[in-house]
Parts: sequence; structure tokens; C-alpha cells
Amino acid sequence: MLPLTWDIVVQGIGEVGKLIFFVAVAVISLEVVAYLILVKWLKFKNALPFMLMLPALAGVAILILYPFGFNIYLAFSNMSMYRFKEFSVGWQYGISNLLDVFRVPVLQRVTFFQLFLRTFIWTAINVVFHVLGGLILAILLNRPMRGKAIYRTLLVVPWAIPQVIAALAWRCEFHYQYGFVNILLEKLGLRAVQWMSDPFWAFIAVVVVNIWLGIPFMMVTILGGLQSISPDYYDAAQIDGASGWQQFRFITLPLLNPILTPAIILGVIWTFNNFNVIYLVTGGGPMEGTDILVTSLYKAVFEFYRYGFGAAYSLVIFLFLLVFSVIYLRISGGFKGAWEA
Repeated sequence: MLPLTWDIVVQGIGEVGKLIFFVAVAVISLEVVAYLILVKWLKFKNALPFMLMLPALAGVAILILYPFGFNIYLAFSNMSMYRFKEFSVGWQYGISNLLDVFRVPVLQRVTFFQLFLRTFIWTAINVVFHVLGGLILAILLNRPMRGKAIYRTLLVVPWAIPQVIAALAWRCEFHYQYGFVNILLEKLGLRAVQWMSDPFWAFIAVVVVNIWLGIPFMMVTILGGLQSISPDYYDAAQIDGASGWQQFRFITLPLLNPILTPAIILGVIWTFNNFNVIYLVTGGGPMEGTDILVTSLYKAVFEFYRYGFGAAYSLVIFLFLLVFSVIYLRISGGFKGAWEA
């Protein structure tokens, strides 16, 4: 690693300055062209909103649409480490890559369906605990109590810590001989666990870490939803003799549904694609025992150099999540108002 010197800092600042200048020139040029076309040529009266949105749309096209389109292009190719520059593109390669996702072992020991089942279990366990834990903590914090701000701050700490740092710290805590978890188990009279060498316990370890990391986000989201519910609903329910459970079921949950629906969808997508925790805590685990779809995708591309296959594999993962999101939105009706549900 090169030592950090003043020349390197100046050089880095210069590169950042060049990038900012390039982006500024590109945005100004884009706005000038849009002004000439929309205002001077087409005489469009409402040109200003489109001109304001144009840089954002260009950024989305460059940073999202182009990479996504290039990924689809690679999915229909035979690109690999041996054909990095001279690869072929065609329907036969796309169909072959798509079929290989389901019929050929993705890694050395596990197949796609084994990984999919493990990913489903991983996602279901984490999201259920995230939502339940966040809901319970949010309800407790929404009640009058002393030191509420302190509790909120402490409970948000796992989410505030950068995930990479938290995952590496937890990896040390699961060390067989020196980790805090095994030391605590031995203090309680239990046997130390081989967290990093047994596939089952390695999977339990990453689940525990991800639950610890994910609950604060759900807690903050649900707490915001709870604070937006008017107390008048609960006052009227108490006058009518509704119990606490009935108030929760018929007032709290329906009014939280528009908050919970996008939060759960985001939670499923983030957990389904959670690469950091699994890779940093266990590296895929013993005998590939904690690999899920996204970590196996990383290994297929960057360790086995199967680029065309990896592009098709990523499209399969994308389609799974897209179908889930659409179905869940239709079933939950989370984007409907409380009076429409």
C-alpha cells in the first residue's frame, strides 16, 4: 500500500475536480440543447419541468438503463475469461445460459435449486424477525416514557454502523476460541460452537448478524407510521369498548399497511440480495454452506469467470424479485388508502 503523501492528495483532488467539471459541462450542454428544442423550436409552454428533470433522467439512463441493457446483451453471449474480447452473441447462447442456470451446478457442490431454497429460508427468517422486532420496539417507543431519545439512539446504532465494519466485527465475535459468543456460552455452562466450520451453525451465525442489523430500519420506519396515526381513532375505540388487541388489529395494522408494504418489499429485496453479511462473516461458509443466490452469482462471475452465465443468472434473480414485488403489491393492497382497503 502506497503511503499517503501530499502529492497523492493533490492528484486525487484534481481528478475529482475534472470529474465535477465534466459533469457540469455535460449538464449545461444538455440544458442548452433542451432549451433550443423545447422553447425556441417547438414553442413548448411547459418546458421548464422537463428541463429540470432532464439531468436526472440522463443520470438514470447512464447509471441504470445502460448497465441493465448491457447485462441483457451479455446474457445472450458466450463471454468468459477465455473469450473476453472475442465472444459471440446469439439466441442460442442466451437459451443455453438460461438453461445452465437451472441444470448445471452453480458452484462446485450446490445447484440452483439448493441455493434458491436456502435463499428463501434466509429471506423469510430475516424479514419475519425484522418486521416483528421492529414492530415491537416501535410500539414500545411510541408510548410515553422517560429517556425515549436515548433508547431510540441506542437502538439505531446497529443500523448506523457501516455494514462492512459490523460484519467484520461479528466475524471476530464468532471465533471458536476467542470470540465473545463462545466465551459467553462457556460462562453459561454450554459447549463452544464451531461457528465457522460447521455449515449449519455458520448459517445460524449470519442469520443472527443480519437480524441484528435489520431490525433498526424496520423500527424507525414503523415508528414513523405509528406517530402519523391520529390518537382520535384510539379514543373512539376505547369509548366503544374495544380491547387493546382489537385496536391493534382494526386500527393500527390497517393504517400501517401503506408503510409496511414498501418496507417489507425493500426488506425482501435487500435481504435476498444481501451480499455483505454472508461474504464478510463466513465467505460462503464451510462447504459452500451459507452461500445464497447473490453470493454464488459473485463467485460464478469473479472466481469462475463465467460472464455470460452470470449475466443470465442475474436476470433470473431480477425476475424472481420483480414477480414477488408485483404479487405482494396486489395481495397486500399496501398502496391503497385505508378507506379503499
